[in-house]
Amino acid sequence: PATEPLPGMVGHAAAMASVYRMARLVAPRSTPVLITGATGTGKEVVATAIHQLSPRAPKPFVVINCAAIPEALLESELFGYVRGAFTGAVQSRLGRIHAAHGGTLFLDEVGELPLGMQSKLLRFLEQGEVQRLGSSDVFRVDVRVIAATNADLAELSNKKQFREDLFYRLSVFPIALPPLAQRRDDIAALARYFLRKFQLGGEQPAMTE
Repeated sequence: PATEPLPGMVGHAAAMASVYRMARLVAPRSTPVLITGATGTGKEVVATAIHQLSPRAPKPFVVINCAAIPEALLESELFGYVRGAFTGAVQSRLGRIHAAHGGTLFLDEVGELPLGMQSKLLRFLEQGEVQRLGSSDVFRVDVRVIAATNADLAELSNKKQFREDLFYRLSVFPIALPPLAQRRDDIAALARYFLRKFQLGGEQPAMTE
């Protein structure tokens, strides 16, 4: 059923039913998805489920945390580089976007992207091409982008801290995750799930809730 929990998710609270339904609706497409919600609400789990339910499931699911990588390294991480592009570049390397070819690129904490990188990401989304640092070669890639944030991107774009055109490009299909306060019926099931997980030493228990 469309409102059954997604792979990797626990709980049947009414507030989650629309999340499950929307994720299943968009999974077969290549539409960009923007997942919003507070930290800990399961944004990456939803993104993973959308990938697993899509025709891209056999291909890579590549995660990049935009808040965890220093600004100076972000471009080379996303787009890659060729040998000699900068000090320390002793061999060429594909970027995360290229590595996700045929699959899904998950941009976590996308609201933390510096403005300069936002323009480069927008160009990739518009053209479907990547160019490695230090190279004039352009590669066409087929990548589905799912972004997630706990920030209000509309408000950030009003403050000129996030590109409005990138916001609209990413949020073609928005999915908002409710906070735990709106899914109190799931608290017992979630507690049992995490208890089993910790008893198994971090291994993922079977989802039976």
